[in-house]
Amino acid sequence: MKHILILSASVGAGHLRAAEAVETAAHQMLPNDHVENVDVLSLTNAAFRRIYGKAYLDLVNKAPYVLGYFYDLMDRPSTSGRSDRLRTLLERANFKKLNDLLEAQKWDLVIHTHFLPAELAARLKNKGQVTFPQVTVTTDFETHRLWINTPCDLFFTATQEGALHLQSYGVPPQNLRVTGIPIHPRFSTLSSRSECVKKFGLVGDRPILLQLAGGFGAGPIEKVHRTLLEMKTPIELVTVCGKNQAVAEKLKSLPCPSIHKRHVLGYTTEMDEWMTVADLIVSKPGGLTSSEALATGSPMVIINPIPGQESRNSDYLLESGVAIKANNLSTLGYKIERLLKSPDRLELMKAEALKISHPRAAFEILRQSLELIR
Repeated sequence: MKHILILSASVGAGHLRAAEAVETAAHQMLPNDHVENVDVLSLTNAAFRRIYGKAYLDLVNKAPYVLGYFYDLMDRPSTSGRSDRLRTLLERANFKKLNDLLEAQKWDLVIHTHFLPAELAARLKNKGQVTFPQVTVTTDFETHRLWINTPCDLFFTATQEGALHLQSYGVPPQNLRVTGIPIHPRFSTLSSRSECVKKFGLVGDRPILLQLAGGFGAGPIEKVHRTLLEMKTPIELVTVCGKNQAVAEKLKSLPCPSIHKRHVLGYTTEMDEWMTVADLIVSKPGGLTSSEALATGSPMVIINPIPGQESRNSDYLLESGVAIKANNLSTLGYKIERLLKSPDRLELMKAEALKISHPRAAFEILRQSLELIR
């Protein structure tokens, strides 16, 4: 029996969803082996968890440009190394339980979908305390310097650009694999659009817009929702509020103009089917959400990208011709309506989305990782 450990961190929802995707693929490919998926922030103290995890969401909601500034700053080569040393010392002091987990069992393979556990595991490997092979799975279309923690047997990136960026920091080409971002295996076996329309009781006689707010329901959800309902073109609007039940109840109480149809959801595990019915997805360009949209051939309308990783994701999607971007809510409805009036352009965007998608990335990452222990 193989023992495989998947490590992530609940800093935003994307890293956890990537870990879940790899875990699900592992259960399908290795039904008789032991696969464990752990959020490493659950192994630390409440204070560190609050600083590392909750502070990220606070910055996203209240000071996104501060987050973007530090993202870009930390992507530059460190000259003195002092900031890196201070950060790693703080992390090491709060992860005794993770060290115990890594050392307590003879793991055959460790897979990281966040750079925090990768950094801590690399330290143990450098000290000779553990010997397992480990791989790192990046979760945005471009990669950041913090993902580089060695020794690491393989780095999986979403794009060739991401691989080249890691290579510029000294990662050997033979340690790089371009596979796409791992998304849930459901996205590799999609239901038909007509089946999904019928299942959800949608009208389906007009464009279906899917408004997403991420797993935690962050951002100006209500403002975007109101703006979409002000459109003159009849639409069927589906808004997914994630785990933010308060905003879901608020949206349900808002009046919906008679020319539109409106559905408000909380957290759902059927995102593959909701994306399948969508003519357009209105969302921030998180790595996982964007990869899921590509797998269903759904063009995106990008709003409010977080400066840093999401602004870079936005660049990739726009350059690939699979998205449009609204910089202001005042132009959101206009840009959507203009696209809906250009069916040929919309069909081309759908085709390009499918062309650059990687619906089976989780399986490919696992397959290549298992070659390390065969």
